[in-house]
Amino acid sequence: MKNQQPHLIKRYLLLALGLAVMAFGVAFSIKGALGTSPISSVPYVVSLFTPLTLGTATICMHCLFILLQIVLLRRKYDPVQLMQLPVALFFGYLTDFGTWAIQGIACPLYWQKWLCCVVGIVMVAFGVSCEVVAGVVTLAGEGLILAICQAAHTKFPPTKVAFDVTLVVIACVLSFLFLGRLEGVREGTVAAAICVGIVSKQINKPLGWLEERFLSA
Repeated sequence: MKNQQPHLIKRYLLLALGLAVMAFGVAFSIKGALGTSPISSVPYVVSLFTPLTLGTATICMHCLFILLQIVLLRRKYDPVQLMQLPVALFFGYLTDFGTWAIQGIACPLYWQKWLCCVVGIVMVAFGVSCEVVAGVVTLAGEGLILAICQAAHTKFPPTKVAFDVTLVVIACVLSFLFLGRLEGVREGTVAAAICVGIVSKQINKPLGWLEERFLSA
């Protein structure tokens, strides 16, 4: 156990790095104003018509996801997955910090908006890769997808697509219902849905070397 502890600490540090980069990625996608990633679309819209900040709304959504996992899996739910709660808190507060930190960046031109969007996609993809390579705990959104797969006996890829589409639809409905216009869902949302996974797979290769060299017990 003592021999494994340093490696476990390194894995959690890698996860923390990934969450920090991912939070800034979300902030850049919002700055670009071309639509957020599917997972961030609902909390972003909620933050526009409630007193909640984006980070707080994200934390609330992740807490709901954790509860849904418990409901779906019941006795099969692994209590270690409750670690998703502190991860959600950390990620939510980092998202608010990232949004504050880049508030001075101006991108009035369309190409500048796309530049922010691309930066956001790459940073989110890097964060996802760090989460995967760290292998200690998943974010609540991915945890819910895995719970749905286990409970409904479905495969991960189509379930992930259905999950993302559902979030986007909810964001659109909330946007029109409470704001009277579409917010948070645009061409950047489609780009994020398509590209984050692709970019993440490319980043996994060098990070896989990092795991073999420094993280393996």
